[in-house]
Amino acid sequence: MFPLGADVELAQLDRHPYPVLARLRQHEPVSWIPALDGWLVTRHELALEVMRDAGRFTVDDPRFSTAQVIGPSMLSLDGDQHARHRAPFVGPFRAVAVQERFAGNAAEEAERLIEGLGPAGAAELRRSFAGPLAAAIVTRALGLHPHEVTAVLAWYDAIVTSVTRITVGEPPTREGAAAFSGLRERLQAVITDGRDLSLLACAASGCGSTKGAGAASGAGAGSVLSHDQIVSNAAVLLFGGIETTEGMITNLVLHLLQRPELVAQVRDDPGRLDAAIDESLRLEPAAAVIDRYATADATLDGASIARGELVRISISAANRDPAVFPDPDAFDLERPNLRRHLAFAQGPHVCVGVHLARLEARVSVGALLRGLPGLRLDPARRSAARGLVFRKPPRLDVVWTSPVASGPVGP
Repeated sequence: MFPLGADVELAQLDRHPYPVLARLRQHEPVSWIPALDGWLVTRHELALEVMRDAGRFTVDDPRFSTAQVIGPSMLSLDGDQHARHRAPFVGPFRAVAVQERFAGNAAEEAERLIEGLGPAGAAELRRSFAGPLAAAIVTRALGLHPHEVTAVLAWYDAIVTSVTRITVGEPPTREGAAAFSGLRERLQAVITDGRDLSLLACAASGCGSTKGAGAASGAGAGSVLSHDQIVSNAAVLLFGGIETTEGMITNLVLHLLQRPELVAQVRDDPGRLDAAIDESLRLEPAAAVIDRYATADATLDGASIARGELVRISISAANRDPAVFPDPDAFDLERPNLRRHLAFAQGPHVCVGVHLARLEARVSVGALLRGLPGLRLDPARRSAARGLVFRKPPRLDVVWTSPVASGPVGP
């Protein structure tokens, strides 16, 4: 009944997903994929329908991969419980609050990292720039100290590995459990201390939820989260604040350096940089898929979905739907509908950290292009995005004109 889906292999979705996703989108937009043991939704309009309808397609299922590692959170709950878990974090991550609290720190961290990289003339940017910057900002957001960034990255790596293994049908790792235990212990201390009214201390006391946000979401008085619940939600912020932000920055730099004619435009024009951020998110979203589970027997575009079955939304495929984005495989800063991409999801689970992620990308990539003259891809080391769930280059090797050298560094 779904012949194209039957032939899909996980390796294709990991390394070269776009040709197979295009075929599915055209011929089987809701397709049963045996390799995933679930459905794959590939059209933009259908992806929106699933994401917006938590009554029919929920995250609240014991198989939800992230919840198996970090416990119930705003990421894995729906309805009133989802609203209650999310409410304390909405206010602190609004655009104005993010600008006031994080813009200066993001700029300082970017400059510090670039200053350290500059003399070498070459670097691998994913883990020498994008990852450390994202980790430094989320570390600050969670009330931890700057010297703990290395520990935060280690916890994050182990948690991501465990979640990814569950996603492909393997058991969670002991390392992931140990990492979350270490993170829990450290964050419990931050919550209890509450010295500077950090984000987590505010969540514990209820000061992070505005009256309006609480009323709108059903999370009013009496909705203060327990310490364990705050830690689980903090792990979500850690997960998204590093994984997807690191991927977002790395993918953006790769897209720009693959098109040297755009680098000067983007470097000198903040408006063009904002457009490049959205086009990069559309072309290669850091989170390629999101999962839902059918709450009852349902029909979606003629496909009969049984209660409890996995319904996986391909953000990657939806973002290249030619019905919404003409010439979808092109990187085009002139698109009139750039922000119709679904990289930050839609519906009740739209990314709570969207404004922080955008700010980090804008500040960091702008600083990178200004601070490393002649920045270009290392011709000796090819970089390409990959990943079944989270997509980014495993390495992004670059070279530039070192300020201490007489000419370009590198091959």
